Amino acid sequence: MIQDITLGQYFPGSSFLHQLDSRTKLFSVLIFITTIFMANSPVSYGIVTSWCLLLIILSRLPIRLFWNSIRPLWIIVVFTLVVHLFTAPGKIIFQIGPLSATFEGLRFGAFLSSRLILLILFSSLLTFTTSPLSLTDGIEKILSPFQPIGVPAHELAMMMTIALRFIPTLLEEADRIMKAQTVRGADFASGNILKRTRNMIPLLIPLFISAFRRADELAIAMEARCYRGGVNRTRMNIMTFQWIERGARGRVIGYLLIMCKINFADIRT
Repeated sequence: MIQDITLGQYFPGSSFLHQLDSRTKLFSVLIFITTIFMANSPVSYGIVTSWCLLLIILSRLPIRLFWNSIRPLWIIVVFTLVVHLFTAPGKIIFQIGPLSATFEGLRFGAFLSSRLILLILFSSLLTFTTSPLSLTDGIEKILSPFQPIGVPAHELAMMMTIALRFIPTLLEEADRIMKAQTVRGADFASGNILKRTRNMIPLLIPLFISAFRRADELAIAMEARCYRGGVNRTRMNIMTFQWIERGARGRVIGYLLIMCKINFADIRT
C-alpha cells in the first residue's frame, strides 16, 4: 500500500494542465477549495465534481493515480459518513439497537465525505501536474508582494516544496524499513487495530531517525553550496503568462460566480 501512495509526486506530461503556469494552478486550486466549502446542496456538489472529473480527463493521467491518492484515507471517509449517519437528528431511516440512522445524517455525512475526497483530488491534480521547482517559483511569486511587511516569501516557498518533495522519499524509506522488519519476523498485517498500532513502533522510530538524518544532510548540502535564500538569485526560466492562462483564469472566475449564485440562491430558499 505504501508503494501506491502518490501524495506529493509529480508526473511529467504534455497535457493542458501541465502547460499552465503554476500561479494559475495555485489560484485555481484555491478557488476550487473555497467553492468546496461553500457547497451546500446536491447541485453545487455535482458542479464541483463535474469540474474535478473534467480536470482529471484534461490531465491525461491514469485514473489509478487518483484512486491511489484517495485509498489511504478511505477509513476516514467511511468513518465520517457513519458518524454523521447515526448522530444527526432527523427522519429515521433504520435503527440498530439504540442507534438511529437518519436521512439528514446520511445527507450531511455524504456531503462531508465528498468534500474530503474532492479536496484530496484537487490537491493531487496540483502536485501531479506541477514540478516542485515550478511550484516553488509560483508560491514565491505570489508571496513576493508581501515581502515589504516582513513575509519571507522565498523561505516559505522553499519549505513547502521541500516538504512535498520528501513525502515520496519518506514513503520509500518506510517501505524499505517495513520489508526489513518483516524479514526479521515483524507482523504489520494481522491482529486488531491496537495490535497493529503497537507493531508500527519498530517502523516509526527508525523512520523518524532517517527523516532527521536526511534533513541534516540537506542542510549541510545547502550550506556547502553557499545557499542564502532568495538574495540575489536569478532564474534560468522567467515565469510569464501565456494566452492559455487568460482562458483558464476566465473559466475559473466564471465557475466561481456560478457557484456563488447557486449557493446564495440555496441559502435564500
